[in-house]
Amino acid sequence: MEIISAIILGLVEGLTEFVPISSTGHLILTGHMLGFEGRVGQQIAAALEVFIQLGAVLAVVVAYPGRFAALLRITNNRGFSGARGLGLLLATTLPAALLGLATHSLITEYLFCPLSVAFGLFAGGLWILGVERRKPRPKKQGLDAVGWTDALVVGLFQCLSLWPGVSRSAATILGGMAGGLDRRTATEYSFFAAVAIIPAAGLYELYKVWPCLSPGHFSMFAVGTLVAFLAGWMAVKCLIRFLSHHTLSVFGWYRLVVALLVTCTVGWPMIREIWSHFSRLLGAG
Repeated sequence: MEIISAIILGLVEGLTEFVPISSTGHLILTGHMLGFEGRVGQQIAAALEVFIQLGAVLAVVVAYPGRFAALLRITNNRGFSGARGLGLLLATTLPAALLGLATHSLITEYLFCPLSVAFGLFAGGLWILGVERRKPRPKKQGLDAVGWTDALVVGLFQCLSLWPGVSRSAATILGGMAGGLDRRTATEYSFFAAVAIIPAAGLYELYKVWPCLSPGHFSMFAVGTLVAFLAGWMAVKCLIRFLSHHTLSVFGWYRLVVALLVTCTVGWPMIREIWSHFSRLLGAG
């Protein structure tokens, strides 16, 4: 059952990591529906949900081999390559990495729940629709046009994605567009920003739960990561093709619908229970 859950979670991760609908939020919701946390424990479940993102990251490397090869040519400092390209990614990564380290335990303890995800999805959906309605005029096109200010602005916006449901890809894409990048360039830069920050988070989660892992857990992590890689590669290709002819608005509307459904299915029973307790107290009084 755990392997089947890992396959489902890997599929969800790969399909949603680079799409602005929040992979973490969808993983939390999917794990909740599968009862995954109850079977393997909160710590293992949270670690798997972060670790399998490594598979999606590898999909970006496979999809853009030339770009990654250029980043490794350290002596090349022109455009998005070499030391300059790596420096841009570092400027984008540091804000969220530092804030994430400082708030990690609080986020996982209090925000990794369906209602928190619903709030993030709703807020992010409104944000996407607002940006697309305003239609900001792009000033820069192509990854080689990304500058230091652009990289830092995207990094600051990426901090918003620490709230589950907001979406790292949504925050970085919209942050790039706010800084003047065209939609496609902002999306492609979001892919590379994922490669810069996700591996550190995944390995950190693995390190934390290492003493608790059994051989069965290792196979579960491996299967989930492989499925995430295959689904992620397909998602990267499809998203760039989609954005060549469409805006992000469809993702904004999708987020609002999912947020409403989650609130109704998870939040309404909680509201009814609170009201029931309140009514009993009034009756006793």
